[in-house]
Order: sequence, then C-alpha cells, then structure tokens
Amino acid sequence: MTIKLAIADDHSVVRDGIRAALERKAPDITITGEASNGKELLDMVQANPDLADVFLIDISMPLLNGVETTRRLLRTRSKSKVVMLSMHDDSPSVEKALKAGARGFIVKLSNSDEIIQAVREVNAGRFYLCPKVSKYVVQGFLGQGPMPAPSSLPTLTPKEREVLQLIAEGYSSKEIAAEFGLSLNTVHVHRNNIMRKLDIHKQAELIRYALKEGITHL
Repeated sequence: MTIKLAIADDHSVVRDGIRAALERKAPDITITGEASNGKELLDMVQANPDLADVFLIDISMPLLNGVETTRRLLRTRSKSKVVMLSMHDDSPSVEKALKAGARGFIVKLSNSDEIIQAVREVNAGRFYLCPKVSKYVVQGFLGQGPMPAPSSLPTLTPKEREVLQLIAEGYSSKEIAAEFGLSLNTVHVHRNNIMRKLDIHKQAELIRYALKEGITHL
C-alpha cells in the first residue's frame, strides 16, 4: 500500500533531498505535495483534503511555523499524521511538537533511512522519535527532566499567534494586513491585544518573546 506524503519546508534543497532519497529507497512512499511554509500547506489541504496520509513539517517556517500548522491541520483533519522536522533537538521543541499533535520528531541531521522509518511508523499509527530526542520523553516519564517554564502563549488566539510571528519576522502592519486580507485597523487591534495579554509593549521585546517561545527562529 502506497503512503502519500506531503512535505512542508522553506528550504527547497531539503525537499529535493528527501524526494531523491525516497525515490531511491522507498517505493512505497509517494510525495503528493510540497509547500514552502505552513500557510501554503494548509491552503493545499483545503483544496485537496486527501492530499496526504503523513505530513513531514519543518518546525521553523516563515509566515506560519510548524507547531501552529500542525495544530490547525489536526483541528480540521484529525486523522492526519504529522512528523515534525527540526534543526534543533532541544526539549522545548520536542514538547511543543508533541503537544500540538505530532506523532513523530526527527532532526534534520537524521539520515534518509531514519526519515523513511519515521514516515512508515507514524503511518502505521505508532509514534517515532529519533534517538537524539527520545531521551527527553524518557526523562519526563521518569520525572528526571527539568520542569518546563509556564508559557503564556496559550492565552493568544490562533490569529494573534500568526500576527505575532509576522511581527517578529519584520513585517509591517500594512504588510500583515495584505497577507491576511485584513484591514489595517484590525491588525492594530490584534497587535494591541497581543501586547496587553503578554504585558509586552515594545517591538524588541515581542521579538525576543517570539524567539523564546519558538514561534519563529531568525
């Protein structure tokens, strides 16, 4: 049975490398969609709900990061299966990915065999964590890992998280309005709500917050 795979990564060289590896080693996996950011991927799924069985999503993408993309994807297609791809193997990234609903997590330094195994395992309904990150889950289960710092991020609405990411990536209010098809006044309302909820009132502090929370990686 062929596994349909969609890839979302803002680096075309990564997508090309994965495609080449699958063509060589995994005839049972077919790439049925490629996107350069989360927003593009969600638009593709909206146009074609049966786009893929498994989604390989980069955690750090412009416009809409992998964690938020996964949340929205699973909200509308709960049976979809996600493998998160990351440059980082830190505990907070793994925790955010799993809480968003990802069933797999692999780092970009993983070899092609590991990526193929992750796709097959997740498609079969199992979880897959590469060895570099599985230690965090074991430590958490045994109660040996550090307690994560409480996050105020859940107080933001999905749209506010999107706006915050674009603010941190240097978009102006006018550019954000154009990107989302909103009025300038609505963007200002979102910006003000973000600052009020987070008790942050300077652009530089918003950027630092977005980086700390993994909303964007500059």
